Amino acid sequence: MPLALWALTISAFAIGTTEFVIVGLIPTIAQQLAITLPSAGMLVSIYALGVAIGAPVLTALTGKLPRKHLLMGLMALFTLGNLVAWQAPNYETLVIARLLTGLAHGVFFSVGSTIATSLVSKEKAASAIAIMFGGLTVALVTGVPLGTLIGQHFGWRESFLAVSMLGVIALVASMLLVPRHIAQPPVTSLRQQARVLTNPRLLLIYAITALGYGGVFTAFTFLAPMMQSLAGFSPSAVSVILLGYGIAVAIGNIWGGKLADRHGAVPALTLIFAALTVLLGVFQVTSSMHYLALVTVVVMGIFAFANVPGLQVYVVQKAEHYAPGAVDVASGLNIAAFNIGIALGSSVGGHIVQQYGLAQTPWVGAVIVFIALLLVRLSGALDRPRAVIALE
Repeated sequence: MPLALWALTISAFAIGTTEFVIVGLIPTIAQQLAITLPSAGMLVSIYALGVAIGAPVLTALTGKLPRKHLLMGLMALFTLGNLVAWQAPNYETLVIARLLTGLAHGVFFSVGSTIATSLVSKEKAASAIAIMFGGLTVALVTGVPLGTLIGQHFGWRESFLAVSMLGVIALVASMLLVPRHIAQPPVTSLRQQARVLTNPRLLLIYAITALGYGGVFTAFTFLAPMMQSLAGFSPSAVSVILLGYGIAVAIGNIWGGKLADRHGAVPALTLIFAALTVLLGVFQVTSSMHYLALVTVVVMGIFAFANVPGLQVYVVQKAEHYAPGAVDVASGLNIAAFNIGIALGSSVGGHIVQQYGLAQTPWVGAVIVFIALLLVRLSGALDRPRAVIALE
């Protein structure tokens, strides 16, 4: 694999770290800025909305820019956003910083996928994308726990300073390693994207993505304060728990991909969402039981992100049938749907925390994931030949 691909992986690692490290920092940020936990949790929603807006809109608007220049500009914006967060004197400034970094995130993964595939031969395209997205997985396993640890010992601002340093490294790596002349993909207009959003079958999958992911983030957003306040773990122990959760997520992501390859997207998603519904219900009971809470969280991590490969494969399969000229657009909009789900879940979770307390977030998340499960079964039924004929 070319060295330029590792520049993309470093960038993905930095971006993944800043996206998820906020989960471990929510109690610290809430305390130091004298805001409520739900307000701190909104920083997850703001970032996700930035990604959801950035992925389709800014990708379309920057389609004519040279790829290398765009990539470097995105990492510069990402670094700037984290430096603003580092120096943020108040909550409002931190919100602006999270929005800036979210916008960079959305465009990076839309553009990064096409750059990665252009660097290798066709038969290595999937491996190239997997290596780039591997940066996100490594961020969950190492970047997030380390960022949380830095925040707990030196202050949450220093966590963003550390991530901005990663941004500088990624920017320099892109400058030195990414070739200047990269083939420009066809420009996708906002009108073409809108056509994808009028297809009911694709809209159904986007709803599944948003609800399935949103249900998990209803509880996951407030995982750190739950493990401290309800399960009785110390702040330093929470960093170790996040490390274990990240390892479980990495295992689950690989397993989820193999499950979807072996049995198909709908059966795989049925199993994963059913397990998540049950596990969130179990966490409702075990969240105040110390070691049982820990075991539940780790097992839940295996399933929490295992739906990603199946959902991405499923939307591509349906796009090839219903929107063959806009498969890349359909796939990119599913990334936006993931982040709409994150924004939805963290917002709902924040409302539940404010009105009813931390302990009530798991069962609400279970209900949301269960709705996603019902939609998966509906979509699977529509895939059957008679249903397809009826729709056509």
